[in-house]
Amino acid sequence: MLSDEEVRISAVRAFNRFYTRQLGVLGQWLLESPFSLSEARVLYELAHRDGAAAKELGIELDLDAGYLSRIVQKFADDGLITRKPLPADRRQHQLNLTAKGRQAFAKLDRRSHEDVARMLGLMSETDQRRLVGAMAAIEDLIGAAHTPGLATLREPGPGDMGWVVQSHGAQYAGEYGFDSSFEALVAEIAAKFLKSFDASRERCWIADIDGAAVGSVFLMRHDDEVAKLRLLLVEPAGRGQGLGKRLVGECIAFARACGYRKITLWTQSILTAARKIYQDAGFVLVASEPHRSFGQSLIGETWEREL
Repeated sequence: MLSDEEVRISAVRAFNRFYTRQLGVLGQWLLESPFSLSEARVLYELAHRDGAAAKELGIELDLDAGYLSRIVQKFADDGLITRKPLPADRRQHQLNLTAKGRQAFAKLDRRSHEDVARMLGLMSETDQRRLVGAMAAIEDLIGAAHTPGLATLREPGPGDMGWVVQSHGAQYAGEYGFDSSFEALVAEIAAKFLKSFDASRERCWIADIDGAAVGSVFLMRHDDEVAKLRLLLVEPAGRGQGLGKRLVGECIAFARACGYRKITLWTQSILTAARKIYQDAGFVLVASEPHRSFGQSLIGETWEREL
């Protein structure tokens, strides 16, 4: 005899199979179009934004980099998109739909609209309202179950510096191909912070969700007038709630309270999400220089913010 939990699991799985059959996404092509479900998702995102960076698009859609690359190449070969190197890093590409690509999306979008209208047309007004209400309830319940709690910011505790080093090493290796020399640099910075920590002029914030660290940032003394922002990190589990902006904001407020005249930082041109956070917080790019570090050919950037 099945337990109550097993009955519920079977019911959800059965609904999922029924629902996907109704939407027509179990076949190879979506809505009898020439696009797979993943291709249609990429097409949708490109139709609703200007100049999407391929790497960031892959992260947002949780698509394997190689698979996304094949989709982008197919779209380019079919004349659906244009690709041009990002000014900050010519190894990354900005994607835009061509007129042909927008026509292809419009056709797919129209077919989706017509199919849903046809399905609803088979129901009474009362049943249509019941269906929409049930869908809203499902979205609320499943969304609440998968939405992380709001991160809190705290001082570092025992083991947190090890987490900072490990997380930086793993994330930058996975997302940007950095080698172990980057992890070594992070370890040196963390060790220096611990050895010469000046509580009156320096701080580290750890972002925490339900007891798990998901982000970090350091503000460290450079000299009496200048502070350095270092080791800004937000893990995937903490993204989507403006956590990077909060961490940088804490650094600015603390530096101003300490009497620093300026904050400086060093980053890489390929870190487009971090660069936007700095720019939005009032930092200005003051210098850039190509260099070979962490197993990569990079463009290092110095940003500053007057206080």
